[in-house]
Amino acid sequence: MLKKPTLVFICTENSARSLMAEAIAKSQYADRFDVYSAGNQPTYPDIRALDAIQRHGLSNEGLTSKSLGELAGIEFDYVIVLCSKARQECQNQLKAKNVLAWDFPDPKENGKAKAYDITLNELSERLKMFVLLYDKSQRIQ
Repeated sequence: MLKKPTLVFICTENSARSLMAEAIAKSQYADRFDVYSAGNQPTYPDIRALDAIQRHGLSNEGLTSKSLGELAGIEFDYVIVLCSKARQECQNQLKAKNVLAWDFPDPKENGKAKAYDITLNELSERLKMFVLLYDKSQRIQ
């Protein structure tokens, strides 16, 4: 059996956007990728992000804020950076075959539950496109 490619989502605090992306990818694409998330200045999971994950029928079990250092032994195939601050601060630390930058607004700045739902939906749509392109590239090879 072939090893699944590794995919990590990175955001500064690893408290909302990257955890939501991790939850989506683990729920919908675990058959294709080994999925992780991390932050360069991790704090703790934002309860509003965890609530949004649950409202959308996804599991938030096991989601924790992790530092990049905790994942240092993993060689990543895909790194998706979800905020410009993390992209700037982590640029030299990211060792991966493919690095993508998706700058999503921080839902914490709005503070309303709807902002988390919007972010979750937008992440889900972007991930659908990413996986569609990934699948297509695998058929071509």
